[in-house]
Amino acid sequence: MELFFILVAAVFGLVCGSFFNVCIYRIPRDLSIVAPPSHCPKCEHRLPFWLNVPLLTYVLLRGRCYFCREPISVRYPLVELLTGLLFGAAALRFGLTPALARALILIFLLVPVTFIDLEFQIIPDGFSLPGIVIGLAGCWWWGGLVPWWEFLLGAAFGWLSLWLVATGYHCFTGRDGMGGGDLKLLAMLGAFLGCKALLPIILLSSLSGAVIGVGLVLWQGRDGRYAIPFGPFLAAGGLLYLFYGPQLLDFYWGLVLPA
Repeated sequence: MELFFILVAAVFGLVCGSFFNVCIYRIPRDLSIVAPPSHCPKCEHRLPFWLNVPLLTYVLLRGRCYFCREPISVRYPLVELLTGLLFGAAALRFGLTPALARALILIFLLVPVTFIDLEFQIIPDGFSLPGIVIGLAGCWWWGGLVPWWEFLLGAAFGWLSLWLVATGYHCFTGRDGMGGGDLKLLAMLGAFLGCKALLPIILLSSLSGAVIGVGLVLWQGRDGRYAIPFGPFLAAGGLLYLFYGPQLLDFYWGLVLPA
């Protein structure tokens, strides 16, 4: 029964991933996610339901449109596969509990945000602002023994901490180093995961972002022009904390306060 439950969650994740691809393509372009129906963005031919099977369609068509034979972006199967794996992992980790609802909702918000930020370097408020409200409202259900004010502080300090960083960076360099979307995204993570999650998430995202940044400098040289969106690193840090929060806290405090 447990395996069946995990498989159902994974399949549901694949379907959600297909919907996320619609959101990732249309929302930054100010297009409706409802109409027109799914179609090839290159030849604009409407796709029948049998060409909309998550992951399987891409494999059978060998990554090309059925009608115009133009290549399909690898993002489509990647988003579907990632979402399916995350939903399945959440079902395995949390079982049929309120914590599973929190995990699925957070994944539902973070996956499209990650790929939109990677491609367009924006984080739409339509994800983060409702996410803050959902996180604060849902903490009464999935928060367990954690008091509600920890989630409220998580949202407030999540926004404030990155605002201080962004303001300080602007004062010293005269440039904007972080967008307002990042502030709202961390506030959303704080609303879902509580104030104790903020420091590990910031450390994880900053460290991974720094590694990628150094790699780009080594690859392109100091004069290379590149922009690194911070949202995907925040999302990855949030997901790591979602699945391994207690272990991350124990590891961190073990480094700060060795026995």
